[in-house]
Amino acid sequence: QVQLVESGGGLVQAGGSLRLSCAASGRTFSRYVMGWFRQAPGKERAIVATISSTGSGTYYADSVKGRFTISRDNAKNTVYLQMNSLKPEDTAVYYCAAGLGLALITPTRGYDYWGQGTQVTVSS
Repeated sequence: QVQLVESGGGLVQAGGSLRLSCAASGRTFSRYVMGWFRQAPGKERAIVATISSTGSGTYYADSVKGRFTISRDNAKNTVYLQMNSLKPEDTAVYYCAAGLGLALITPTRGYDYWGQGTQVTVSS
């Protein structure tokens, strides 16, 4: 069992930055592929970025490539999402998720554990 708790969301102006964190419980964090997803009102939950269990591989959705950076610290059981140059269309609830043995591009249904989400609102 893995429990995930996101933090770091908030209200920011367009062009600003936020850093999301996702703290995981358990001793097996380093085995999991981790992902950040987001869901805007009226839309399906969509992949934002993923990172391999060792951190050596990453994937980004085209909409965030060059602006967002995913990273992890396995010693701290934490995965991060640094978000720069934020746009109003980045407004959503952001979720982190964990899954074993996943490819970096795996749909939401492939992930085993989810956090409760953190709201990110970008004003224009």
